[in-house]
Amino acid sequence: MSETRDLVFLFDVDNTLLDNDRMKHDLGDYVSQTFGPEARDELWKLYEEERIKHGYADFLGTLERFRLAHLHDPHILQLANWVLDYPFIERLYPDALAVVRHVRQWGLPVILTDGDGVFQPHKLERAGLLGAFSGHVLNYVHKEQELDSVTRAYPAKHYVLIDDKLSLLDAVKKAWGTRVTTVFPRQGHYANDAKVLARSQPADIEIERIADLMEHDFSALQPA
Repeated sequence: MSETRDLVFLFDVDNTLLDNDRMKHDLGDYVSQTFGPEARDELWKLYEEERIKHGYADFLGTLERFRLAHLHDPHILQLANWVLDYPFIERLYPDALAVVRHVRQWGLPVILTDGDGVFQPHKLERAGLLGAFSGHVLNYVHKEQELDSVTRAYPAKHYVLIDDKLSLLDAVKKAWGTRVTTVFPRQGHYANDAKVLARSQPADIEIERIADLMEHDFSALQPA
């Protein structure tokens, strides 16, 4: 059991700290240019099938299925290398790492993300996030279902959860109540889904971009 901290900041990654939509756009362009425009639609169809099957974005599983469908294309080996070599550090939102440093004055920043056990850690390392968070990372399939595991790994009197999915913030708020302060950065396609916004309760704090968190003082959440 870890020591109980006064405050722990739980950061999502994709479209919270890192512009994952931009990465997917770049990948779609590469596939279209390399394999033809119809291949882009094929890739994203496979991606959605894998996401529904596993409950998270399975890039490696998607690429393997795409590879088998294009097994005799001489360019297929280049696709995996393109994905693994992608410059994720260039896709961090402006001041994302500065925000992590900013909140350290009040509590411990921890990554709380969903994803597979190979590509997601690779992405975190390539983006410089493993080092920025000093290795404090939790990677689940459905993190909103792992709240007991979160509290065991990082027990705290209070949590601040920063995530671009309002539905997830809503679910955690209902589970933890006043024990958590939810922060909703309006970044990425999930953050602008009108149906999700309509059926989810507002977050405690809403910001336009992750850098805006540097304007917030969280000292009121610390015990007197």
